[in-house]
Amino acid sequence: MSAKAQGYTASKSLTAFSPAVQEKVAVARQQVAELHGELTRYDLVVWTAGNVSQRVVVGSEPSSADLLVIKPSGVRYHELAASNMVVCDLYGQLVDGQYAPSSDTAAHAYVYRHMPEVGGVVHTHSTYATAWAARGEEIPCVLTMMADEFGGSIPVGPFAVIGDDSIGRGIVQTLRDSRSPAVLMQNHGPFTIGADATAAVKAAAMVEEVARTVHIARQGGELIPIDSEKITQLYNRYQNVYGQ
Repeated sequence: MSAKAQGYTASKSLTAFSPAVQEKVAVARQQVAELHGELTRYDLVVWTAGNVSQRVVVGSEPSSADLLVIKPSGVRYHELAASNMVVCDLYGQLVDGQYAPSSDTAAHAYVYRHMPEVGGVVHTHSTYATAWAARGEEIPCVLTMMADEFGGSIPVGPFAVIGDDSIGRGIVQTLRDSRSPAVLMQNHGPFTIGADATAAVKAAAMVEEVARTVHIARQGGELIPIDSEKITQLYNRYQNVYGQ
């Protein structure tokens, strides 16, 4: 459904921003559209559920004056393109786009306002991670891959209803002092953050992988936790030494 039909009116026009910012928005729209393809590639979403967003920095550094680019609400994945990605401010108000923004926009916007280090946010209903969320149970750090990627267990955030910034508040509350880029929002599903949208999508894929593996491992007997000191060693090595 169009933004107008759902009662959305632009709070400001994209033309009010500099050509440099408009170019950043165009690049972000392309990136965000393409990254939604990764969600289907890794079987993290079904039908129109789930979303990826990217912060667009307006000034010299991240601030509450920034913009975000996000998936339109209710549009199927094979129809997504740069041209139908929606631009909002960090209060969830429409800036540019023919469609209404995702129903999770308020949550994404809240995270960007309160965590300036975050450049990308992803939400999925991936099967195994959402099953852990339905139990309100954190995923314990019993794999070196978890230590590498998440720096410990994957925490559970509070139950919150969709539609306002309650989910965003829960995400920030849970992740602000955590090394984990992922939170399992109780009875809802995983949200992930990253320095950019690509990093947040990677975290979403990794959450589902470890959720599945740990679930299977638990069927065979007691899990063996990794010592906290070893977790820190693994995390520091992976974050600072691993890769090119």
